[in-house]
Order: sequence, then structure tokens, then C-alpha cells
Amino acid sequence: MTRTAGRGVATILLFSGAFAAGVSAAFAQMPLTLEEAMKRARGATADARALASTFDEADARVRQAQSGFWPRVDLTETVQRSNNPVFAFSSLLSQRRFTAENFAIPSLNHPDPVTNTRTAIGLEQPIFNGGLTTLGVDAAKLGRDMAAAAREAGGQDLAFRAAQAFVRVLQLEAAVRATDAAVAAAESDRQRARARRDVGLVTEADVLAVDVHLADMHQRQIAARGDLSVARIQLAEAVGLPLTDSPMMVRPRPRSEPGDAESLVREALASHPNHREADLDIQLADNARRTARAALMPTVGLQGGWEFNGATLGDQQSSWLVGAQVRMNLFRGFADTARMTEAHHAHLRATAERERVERRIEVDVRTALAQLAAGRAREEAGRAALAQARESQRIIRDRYESGLATVTDVLRSAEAKLDAGSRATATEMDVILQVVALDRAIGRL
Repeated sequence: MTRTAGRGVATILLFSGAFAAGVSAAFAQMPLTLEEAMKRARGATADARALASTFDEADARVRQAQSGFWPRVDLTETVQRSNNPVFAFSSLLSQRRFTAENFAIPSLNHPDPVTNTRTAIGLEQPIFNGGLTTLGVDAAKLGRDMAAAAREAGGQDLAFRAAQAFVRVLQLEAAVRATDAAVAAAESDRQRARARRDVGLVTEADVLAVDVHLADMHQRQIAARGDLSVARIQLAEAVGLPLTDSPMMVRPRPRSEPGDAESLVREALASHPNHREADLDIQLADNARRTARAALMPTVGLQGGWEFNGATLGDQQSSWLVGAQVRMNLFRGFADTARMTEAHHAHLRATAERERVERRIEVDVRTALAQLAAGRAREEAGRAALAQARESQRIIRDRYESGLATVTDVLRSAEAKLDAGSRATATEMDVILQVVALDRAIGRL
């Protein structure tokens, strides 16, 4: 009975392990589209989490700046013992234990050591500081908005990197298929050459030439598969998948024409995160300029305190203090003037930087459009060249069967077809990536 139960448990465990392995394999072969890869890169990677943390840090700095509107409350507990005349005199007064005997000259000059235990609660409330607190909050909010724009720009960079890895895998998968077909074709050519050698139509040299070509195709096949394995690891890292996963790649559908350049440039200038960062940089510079001027204004604050003094914690006596403070900045060694000059030039720099960013965005959009148009033209030419290479290979093989072409012609046509296929695939993948690059230049990613 025990042995039977043990076999049952082992069977269950074996079935569970097989099921788990099947689920893992199914997950590893899940379909992955280009859009999903870019989405995962923006949200499921360590780089994306780092960008999110940068924004959260900036948001926390806003709350820190807003704390300037609230009062400051401190609790202080001190214990001191000294025979310093001033300390002894003031401590006895604070403890309300001062007597006529303490006025004696010897006691004043050489008092006995006094212990003072002090518990104090202090409060400070700013009333007016020339708007410095408000300006600080505004600067922190602008910093948070800049962090959001930087997060978006960084997310677009991550998405583009994922698109590059995605397209690289697609290209190498096509290369593996092409080298597999080339190996199969070379093996067929070898069988054909051996058959013709056996009946005396060609010499052993033809067979050896095909064998050399077959070995070269095997080397290309091995290299393509090795490159594909590396590219899949890089893709998994870029999109936040386990490095052992090999998702099933879904080829993107062709996109329609993007539109005219002028409308795309206007869209980019309105939505690109780099342009928003440049605008926010100008606002920050203006905030710094107003902050420098506000430093010349007086500050007004309220103060309050409640303290307890005694020789021990048990016999403390209380006292309180309420007051107000007005502080006026009269002279700081021309530091305020220098700060205002600095803020003025920072504003000029930010304005020039925004102009540079606008020009850079327009250049990127127009460049991406030109490269996309050229890529699509190369794609059409590559397809035509591949079709011609296939037809040429078919004709030369037929001529070789008829004894009208040499084995060199056959091998040259095979090489031409493989090269044409590689170029056609490269141009097709380049168009896919150029579409993504255009979206990135516009700020759509």
C-alpha cells in the first residue's frame, strides 16, 4: 500500500513538473509585438523604475518646499551643571529659587555648583519673507514638471532601444531562415553534381567546389544562429523579460504615409518632451530672477516658547516667551546684485537653449522623414533585386542540368541570391526602425 502511494505521489510530482515546464515554455514562446516590446521597456525594466523614482524624488521636494508655510516647533531637553557665576545666577532665577542670600558677593563670585534641567518648546512662524517660500514652491513644482518631461524623454529612449533590439531579432531570424535555405540548396546542388559526376558529365572538381560552398553556407548558418541567440538575450534585457525567454516575434504591419513635414514639425514642437523641458528651464530661470529680487525684501516672523527649568525634572518651574522679529537686508557685499545678474544671464541662456532645441527637433523630424522615404525606396529595390536573383538562380540551375552552365555559375547565383535576400531583409527592417525613429522625433513614443 505504501509503495503504491509512493508511486502515486511520484506520478503527481512528475506531472506537475512537466506541466510547469510546459507553462514556462509557453510563456517563453508568447507572441511579442513591437508595440508591446516598447511598452514593456517603458514600464517593466530597471531603467524605467529609475526614471519613475526620479519623478517621485522631485515630487517629494515639492512637499519639502511647501513646509515653509507651516510653523516650526522644536522640543529641547538639556541637563547642565556648572559653577560659572552667570550660569548659576540665571539658572537659579529660571528655577525661581533665587533668594537674598544669593546676592552675597562671595556667592555671586564663587557660587556652589548648580544643576539645571531645562525642557523647552519653541515655535517659529514666518509671516512675510518677500514671497521666497512661494517662489521656492513654484521652483520645486517646475522641477517636478521637468522630471516628468525627462522621464518621458527617457522612456522614449528606452522604447527606441527596445525597438532596435526587436528589429535586430527579426532581421537575424530572417538571416537564419535564409542560411537554412542556402544550406538545403547547397546540399541539393551537391547531390546534383555527384549525380552528374557519376555519369561522367562533370569532373570531381565540380563536386569539390560544391562541397566548399556547402561548408561556407554551414559557417554562415552557425554564425547567424549564434548572433540570433545573443540578440534574443539583448531583447529580453531591453524589455524586462527573463534572459532565458525567447518570445515569438510578430512582424509589424506596414504603416501608411506619415504626412507632410510641416504638420509633423508643428506636432513635434507642441508635444516633444525636450521642448517642454526647454520651456520649463526658461520658467525656472525667471523664478530664480524673481527669487534674487525677493531677497531684498524684509522678513517678518513670530516666535514663541514655553520652557521648564529645575534642579530635577520633578521640581521644574515654567515660563513663556512671545515675540516678533523683523529683519531687513541692508548690505551683503554685493552678493544680491551678483545673484540677480546671474539669474538674468541664466534666463538668456535658457531662451537660446530653447531655440536650439526647436531647431534640433525640426532637423530630427525632417531627417527622419527623408530617411524613411529613402528606406522605402531601397526596400522596393531590394525586393526587385531578390526576385531577379531567384529567377537567375533557377535559370542557371536549369542550364547546368542541360550542360550549358558551369558549377561556378551555379555557386555564383546561389551567393547572389543569399546576398540579395540579406539586403532585402536589411532594408525591410530599416524601414520598420525608421518609422519608430520618426515617431521618436515627433515625440509620439
